[in-house]
Amino acid sequence: MQAVFDGHNDVLHRLWSHARDGGDPVRQFVEGTAEGHLDAPRARAGAVVGGLSAIYVSSPDMQPRIPDENGHYRIPLPRPLDRHAALDTAMEMAAIAHRLDRAGAWALCRSTGEIRAAIRKGVFAAVLHIEGAEAIGADLAALEVFHAAGLRSLGPVWSRHTLFGHGVPFAYPADPDIGPGLTAAGFDLVRTCNRLGIVVDLAHINEKGFWDVARTSDRPLVHSHSNVHALTPVARNLTDRQLDAIRESRGIVGLNFATTMLRSDGQENAATPVSDMVRHVDRLVERVGIDCVGLGSDFDGATIPEAIGDAAGTQVLVAALADAGYGSDDLARICRENWLRILADAWHE
Repeated sequence: MQAVFDGHNDVLHRLWSHARDGGDPVRQFVEGTAEGHLDAPRARAGAVVGGLSAIYVSSPDMQPRIPDENGHYRIPLPRPLDRHAALDTAMEMAAIAHRLDRAGAWALCRSTGEIRAAIRKGVFAAVLHIEGAEAIGADLAALEVFHAAGLRSLGPVWSRHTLFGHGVPFAYPADPDIGPGLTAAGFDLVRTCNRLGIVVDLAHINEKGFWDVARTSDRPLVHSHSNVHALTPVARNLTDRQLDAIRESRGIVGLNFATTMLRSDGQENAATPVSDMVRHVDRLVERVGIDCVGLGSDFDGATIPEAIGDAAGTQVLVAALADAGYGSDDLARICRENWLRILADAWHE
């Protein structure tokens, strides 16, 4: 088995929803559940030793994915979120992350040394991430506070607009070139993240925003959970030109397990073969190199192949990659070491 450090999960959102319904999020994570994809027992079963765990505030006006007779779809971007409501929800999720840490359910890590120490102890090594920066104002004061509370990764946008930039819609077939990029506040956010040691994650930003970050950031480019547009032409996937820029910066792309981003037809269908995942990894390695590919499952945030099922099935993918010819050193890079290199760079270690 290969220990896996995963570039993206939405378990905090699921635990937050559970708490809103009167449940105990710590107990659900520690004891496990049939819900969703990720908790401590299933992480252990799949050798998922840690990952970037997202604070994500959902959109109340998000529309369903309804393909037309050709299988095409385009979900309109949701309206921007109210900043104060987003901040309240983000604080509640951050509090759950700290409750898990205090209970020993996971270790909230701020350095790669802490990540490796947690892995040695057999404790899930969580890195706090914000997916969509609606909770942060233009003065960036909240960013400073979240950083003090352990935030070490941030996406300026989810698939909706913020005061920092513009997101891409969920659409097939489509490309990410859909309008303006970073705002003036967005440029300030990127520079401040560089200074504080916070990863800038480009997973949901549009193409113009991608290039704005590329010419502003002094750190490797990070796309935590996206795949290859040439294989699956959804707007969230990466064009060859974007992949080339990630390679040139010695950044990383985390393979997204979402079936909509793996299948050539872009459909949400759990009956998606693991070979589609291997196909994307092969193309990523060909385009960006073995040192710039990781995993970014999107556990608890997407429909994933039924052969994987949840975090417990992660080694099914590892075995498929081994069968495809990836040796143990290459698998170690893809499964964890490339992510740890990126984090060490972003965190000024």
